[in-house]
Order: sequence, then structure tokens, then C-alpha cells
Amino acid sequence: MESETNKKLRKIIHIDMDAFYASVEQRDNPEYRGKAIAVGGSPEGRGGVVATASYEARKFGVRSAMPSKRALQLCPELIFIRPRFDVYKEASRKIREIFSRHTDIIEPLSLDEAFLDVTEDKQQIGSAIEIAKLIKQAIKDELQLTASAGVSVNKFVAKIASDLNKPDGLTFIGPSSIESFMEKLPVEKFFGVGKVTADKMKRMGLHTGADLKRLSENDLKTHFGKVGAFYYRIVRGIDEREVQPHRETKSLGAEDTFPYDLTRTEEMNAELEKIAVTVYERLKRYGLKGRTVTLKIKYSDFRQITRNQSFPVPVGDLEKILETAKQLLLSTEPEDKPVRLLGISLSNFGEIVPVNNRPDNTIQLSLFDDV
Repeated sequence: MESETNKKLRKIIHIDMDAFYASVEQRDNPEYRGKAIAVGGSPEGRGGVVATASYEARKFGVRSAMPSKRALQLCPELIFIRPRFDVYKEASRKIREIFSRHTDIIEPLSLDEAFLDVTEDKQQIGSAIEIAKLIKQAIKDELQLTASAGVSVNKFVAKIASDLNKPDGLTFIGPSSIESFMEKLPVEKFFGVGKVTADKMKRMGLHTGADLKRLSENDLKTHFGKVGAFYYRIVRGIDEREVQPHRETKSLGAEDTFPYDLTRTEEMNAELEKIAVTVYERLKRYGLKGRTVTLKIKYSDFRQITRNQSFPVPVGDLEKILETAKQLLLSTEPEDKPVRLLGISLSNFGEIVPVNNRPDNTIQLSLFDDV
């Protein structure tokens, strides 16, 4: 039995670039180094949205998807920079080349983040930790950028690990350490536990994974509904999802299914902000703009609706996508029914031109992809 379990253990690396867009700007423009910068829309006029903030700006509370006007209030010396997606895309391509030296099983989540399955690595190094070190060093030497890496036996734990020692971090959580690690983790760090759920848990005396672990699966379902089964598994570090190669090339939109139902408009808007950033990045990657923005909603009873708005000229900027999605959400009286999934897509592109302008480069796009 023990040998069977060991056979099934995978070696998963999650690589997350450190403040990617901002770091590229600081690399290419020495005058920005050491300063608080935000890549995104200007706070002038109606104001834009922050796509990425440097670590110097994050010390003031500036974060991705935050309105630029709010970011400027938090950090009056903040420097706003228009995105250069052609430059970020090229850096992302080079990072992917570094990944591919070790494995072809690569699942990009965005331009700056990916899962790698190195259970069978090309160079037969055998150690996921050593591979992560080599990847980080290659990114630093060849691109003058830093990345953080998480290494474990599944995607969920590897992703949490990559965020623990940013920037330029490397964290390994082995099979024997997963449960003890999860027990110490604050409940708000668990995927799917938002502010509302975290507050409810704390009122119940549930502050850490260890507290959650004391409850049976039925108890968790009683208090949190069907998502209780998810909490029961994830607090034990159980995640059987496989790394899925090439997923990012199949989408002109993004959606996310939540492990718990959203019931408040502010929660839904917060999730839409994250989804809109992902959509924005994917549109830029393909060089696309669309005339129609579509919001997809799936309710807790699995009933699904879509709402869309069309424009006379194509749109592709983050602010417009997010503003439109929020307005479409508002038109559905969002707090009337619990929501389990939200998605945003753009369509009605007209002519699709590949970003490298090669006429023989066709792109297969599906309507949605998971965030």
C-alpha cells in the first residue's frame, strides 16, 4: 500500500514572477528602480486600474486591480506607467523557453505564472527543488528578473508555497509536511475562503487549518454547505488536479468557479476584478479587441445566464472591461441569488490577427478558460 501511494506522488513546481510588469519596467528603466511604480491606467479623469505594482508600492497597500485613484491616495509619490504588453509577452516567451528545458508539461495561468509537472524531467535531474533553483537562476541570469517558486506534490500546495517567501523565494513542502503545514495556515490563506467566510469561521473559533481539521466533513457541510467537502479535503492537502499544458492558448475570456457561493455584490466585484485582469492579459497576448463584452453567471442551483453589451468600436482596455462587467452584474440584481461561477469574455473581434503577424499562424480560441 505504501509503495502504491509513493508511485502516485507527483513533482509539481509553481513559478510566479515577482511583480512582473513592474519589474520589467524597473529593469528597462533605471530611473524607476527602488521607486513606487504602478503599471496600469492613469488616475486622471475617470481613473484607471492598477495591473501590477512594484514591491515599493505594495508597502503602501497598493495592489493589482485597485482603482488608480485609490492607489494614488495610499501612495502620493506613486509613478504610473502605461503597460508595454509586447515587451512583457516577449519576456514571458523567454521564460517559457526556460521552463521547456526541463518539461513539456507546462500550464500557464497568465504571462507571469505557471505550473510545471517535473515528475519526469527532460534532463533527468530527479529533484524538483534543484530544477526550481535552476529555473530561478536562469531567469535571473538571462532576463535580469526574479521569480518565486513553490514545490510540492500537488498544485494547491505548490501555489501556496510560491507565495510564502516572495520576492525571489523558493519553498518546498514535502508529503510528510503537508498536513502540519496546513494545520498552521490561517484560514484566510486557504483558496476559496474570502473575507466574509473567514470572519464567519473566526466567530466560530476557527482560526487555522488545525481548527478546521477538528470538524468532520458533515460538520463542515452543515456550516458552509457543499464547499465544506472542499475544505475537508484541502485542509489535508488533497488536490488531484493534473497540470494541463497549453490551456492559455484556447481562450478569449476567463471564468472562475468558486468553492463557496458568493452572496454579496462586493464579493462578486472583487472576483470580477481578478477575472478582468486575466482577460486583459489574454487579449493583449493575442492582439485582440472585441466589440461585445459578455458576463457569464452560474448560480448555486446550476442555472446559468449571460448578459452582454456591445460597443460601436472594439474595446480591450482593462478599465472598460471591468466597468462593463460590473454594470452587467448590477443589472441582474446580484444579491438575490447565490453565485457559484462568474466569467467575462470578449467577442465580435472582426479580423483576428496573430500577435506575430504571421499569416500562417492560426489561433484556436474557446469562449472561456478557468482562471
